[in-house]
Amino acid sequence: MSQHYEPTRKRRRFDDDEPRPRGRARIDLSALDERGGADPDGPPEGDRWSTWDGADHGPEPRPDWVVTDHAAVDTELGALKSGKEADVGLLERAVPGTDRRALMAVKRYRTAEHRMFHRDAGYLEGRRVRRSREMRAMSHRTAFGRDLLAGQWAGAEFAALSRLWSDGVPVPYPVQCTGTELLMEFVGDADGTAAPRLAQCRPDRDELCDLWHQLVDALLGLARRGLTHGDLSAYNVLVHRGPDRSPRLVLIDLPQVVDVVANPQGPQFLARDVERIGEWFTARGLPPEVGQPGTLLPELLVAAGAATSQPEW
Repeated sequence: MSQHYEPTRKRRRFDDDEPRPRGRARIDLSALDERGGADPDGPPEGDRWSTWDGADHGPEPRPDWVVTDHAAVDTELGALKSGKEADVGLLERAVPGTDRRALMAVKRYRTAEHRMFHRDAGYLEGRRVRRSREMRAMSHRTAFGRDLLAGQWAGAEFAALSRLWSDGVPVPYPVQCTGTELLMEFVGDADGTAAPRLAQCRPDRDELCDLWHQLVDALLGLARRGLTHGDLSAYNVLVHRGPDRSPRLVLIDLPQVVDVVANPQGPQFLARDVERIGEWFTARGLPPEVGQPGTLLPELLVAAGAATSQPEW
């Protein structure tokens, strides 16, 4: 049986100085591929459209500075803090063509392979999930379980901030929560300068006493709701100075907030919180007549409803 072969078409060779004929322009498809770094549905400026729609929102009434417009754009402005479980950055949400804009802190809990929840066993006592499969996964620290933990930490911090902010406790306003990402009030200046941590401050005697009284009020606010911070130190308390330069104390980093009564170790967490933060104040000369950590603890235990479980220091 005979076969028909099409003759091979030879490609014409051109000399270097000979102009080549114009053909159809080739399109770089990578420019249209989101994996190549370009998003055809992205905003004309900024990094992404606002994620307000579809997120869990903070309590009402919301502060006037919160931007809820669907046309708003989010822009990443840099890192603020890197931790073992989460990273915190600075983000601006703005409506293009208007003066509507707000700075926020964005906290992102890390993926399973890059995260180390090294302290969570004690904090999670008293917390439960409905499905035994999920509880087993978290207990065995599988990749699935660690992802569940990340979502639980973010949700726990968002819920704690929402409750405490509504009750007047000095914490950042929680704007929204989506999965493992939490957006909250940026405590700092309009130029993006973050408020210093208490550990960075060198207050004089009067300011030290003022900050101690603010701290006592904040801890009592937690205790009256049966809670303690769970990891309180001079490194997760901010001191922000407003236009009048008076210091305002703000508690941060609350994913591990502990129920003093429901958690069997709750009184021990409360005692440790008071001891750590008290050491900082007494080391800087807190006058005995103003207050002492040793006398604060019993008052907090009573306020939390756990006075009969006072731990030994």
